[in-house]
Amino acid sequence: MISVLGSGVAGLCAATALHARGLAVEVIMPPDAPPPVSVLAGGMLAPFCEGESALNDIVDRGQAAADWWQRHAGGVVRRGTLVVAPPRDRAELVRFARATRGHAPADPGALEPELAGRFASGLFFADEAHMNPRATLTTLRQRLEENGVPFRDGAPRGRIVDCRGIAARDRLGDLRAVRGEMLEVLAPDVALSRTVRLLHPRFPCYIVPRGGGRYMIGATMVESGRAGGRAASPRGR
Repeated sequence: MISVLGSGVAGLCAATALHARGLAVEVIMPPDAPPPVSVLAGGMLAPFCEGESALNDIVDRGQAAADWWQRHAGGVVRRGTLVVAPPRDRAELVRFARATRGHAPADPGALEPELAGRFASGLFFADEAHMNPRATLTTLRQRLEENGVPFRDGAPRGRIVDCRGIAARDRLGDLRAVRGEMLEVLAPDVALSRTVRLLHPRFPCYIVPRGGGRYMIGATMVESGRAGGRAASPRGR
């Protein structure tokens, strides 16, 4: 028996991979555990864009992510990633192009009509994708339960795979909490079909479609363990 501690994205993926190899696995989670922070992630499957700062090994391995998620949970939207920058920040676009691979020059307005006239040029990463983390993780757990993987509270019964994230600081005292800044908006008059990244030397951000006129807007990462709050979704542009 292998006991996976935690039911966030790392725990569910680990349990899925172990079960797929024919191993006996269980997921340990307290009944009062808060929802995993991974349900609030951007949901971008963007290995080439991550190459801006990630190692080549991460970029190479990440190219299998979209197929893995589609196979085990479904819901992957394969529309690529569009990267844009205001005319005054064109140097950022040039820098990003040099730091990454898997892209081609693009007319932003041709790919996303909402952006016509707003950006003169962009980069298109055709092999990237996105998904809705909340729906995808819910499906991943349901499929594990359907396959007989127990989710329970209590002490682990076998070898341990610790996927508790920052909660594992009780064993690894040097863990540092990192959180993203995000906002979900309801904008039914806006029609974007793919992830759009806006480059800026100080305040880069990205927009990920959630469906139904909802969009997740993400910004930078900060080192903080504070859970933060959730604001109501504003309407309009």
